[in-house]
Amino acid sequence: MALLGGCYVLRMALLWLAFCTLGQGDSGTEEYLKREHSLTKPYQGLGASSSGTFWDISGNTMVTAQYVRLTPDLQSKQGAIWNRVACLMRDWEMQIHFKIHGQGKKNLNGDGFAVWYTKDRMQPGSVFGSKDLFTGLGVFLDTYPNEEKLHESKKRRYTPSTQRIFPYISAMVNNGSLSYDHSRDGRPTTIGGCTALVRNLNHDTFVVIRYLKRRLTVMIDIDGKNEWKDCIDIPGVRLPLGYYFGASSATGDLTDNHDIISVKVYQLTVERAPGEEEEVEEEEVLIPSVDNFILQGDDPDSEPMSGVTLFFISFFSLVGLMVLAVIGVIVFQKWQEQSRKRFY
Repeated sequence: MALLGGCYVLRMALLWLAFCTLGQGDSGTEEYLKREHSLTKPYQGLGASSSGTFWDISGNTMVTAQYVRLTPDLQSKQGAIWNRVACLMRDWEMQIHFKIHGQGKKNLNGDGFAVWYTKDRMQPGSVFGSKDLFTGLGVFLDTYPNEEKLHESKKRRYTPSTQRIFPYISAMVNNGSLSYDHSRDGRPTTIGGCTALVRNLNHDTFVVIRYLKRRLTVMIDIDGKNEWKDCIDIPGVRLPLGYYFGASSATGDLTDNHDIISVKVYQLTVERAPGEEEEVEEEEVLIPSVDNFILQGDDPDSEPMSGVTLFFISFFSLVGLMVLAVIGVIVFQKWQEQSRKRFY
């Protein structure tokens, strides 16, 4: 027993060191735990109407001494937790300790859960148990390949432009006008992602979402080695102040237990040059956006064009423009000749 206790202490010490290292990843960056945005054991008063708690629960969410279960390993369930306090931090980091497990094997499980930073809260819907057409940021831990299975069911060849191996983490920034295409696993609106084999693991699993200097970074620690691995790194992400943190999940015909063990939110303070500080203060973000983001194609049956195809399209387009230019010159010369004849 003493040996087991010592191993546990060592594990937590190494994990704390890893978090500290992550917090010092940017030169001059410091982090401060924000209690009003965090959720840790023993979850006292979670979901109660009293002012002593900072989180609400909804749907089938179940609170125990060891975890908050968004959905059980049963069909047609959904649940969510939402922070009651709006985030007024310019730079922040959200660390989620979670566990996804169930009886389903390989791809016979679903559907995953989402982590949110959005304008609206406590609104159930079709996107991992929360509303579609949301305003803000969604990070999705998707455990079921809907697009691949849809093509298999219709006996169609599946040739996506970017192959995904599930479970898969992706991110989406929405201004309220974009719909999350669940049948295509959000592919048309994703801004980045990575594979994360997180189901039925016997060790702790973590995901970190960091928003610093308009840069969105997502990292994972899922191998039990206390090492962070890069997943998403997108500059030019613009998120307004005053939005809410949350997490939600939903099951359909396929199921899993989706457990949140802790949520820790840190305020990040970083050194900025005087000019950079003035620029940030003057530029108030009102609508979520990503610089230079282009939506992917909306046709699920369309295949990406090869380089040769693009070359010929460009070549013939150029030839066509040259032909039109020559015709235009000839027509203009004819018109000038006829104009001279009128004066003689």
